[in-house]
Amino acid sequence: MAYVARLKKEYKERVVNALKEEFGYKNVMEVPKLEKIVVSRGVGAAVADKKLIDHAVDELTMITGQKAISTMSKKDVAAFKLRKGMPIGAKVTLRGERMYEFLDRLVTSALPRVRDFQGIRATGFDGRGNYSLGVTEQIIFPEVNIDKINRINGMDITFVTSASTDKEAKSLLTELGLPFKKK
Repeated sequence: MAYVARLKKEYKERVVNALKEEFGYKNVMEVPKLEKIVVSRGVGAAVADKKLIDHAVDELTMITGQKAISTMSKKDVAAFKLRKGMPIGAKVTLRGERMYEFLDRLVTSALPRVRDFQGIRATGFDGRGNYSLGVTEQIIFPEVNIDKINRINGMDITFVTSASTDKEAKSLLTELGLPFKKK
């Protein structure tokens, strides 16, 4: 039997039924689902030191379990000494089993390690059912060895859903375990 991520199994068994009841979907295919998670990090200091991009790519690869790629600048900015095509960040797009595994690790082990954590803000929705979350330190992930990092950086995590409204997306992400702040 093939491996199935815990959250994927829970989505199929519990979350679909809960969302069908809440929004009155008649068909299982109407129920919104998580399509992908994009983890990205900008490295502004990479203009001066090219090795910082390699460190960022290695850390994102370690955190997500999938090879990260470096992102390139799209235009020249003379004030920042930036040229078109220079590496300025790193990103990973997770889908399928790895996406559910990363979400599970984020909810169960990484977010509880944030200092003075009271939940994540519900203001990161874009109006089309997608949610973005900023993490200020990469050391909240247990995969990162604190002794081997050269500087503490944050990262952006974007959850892309098939939901058409923010309310549906928030219900989906809450059912999947994201701890939103209570009003």
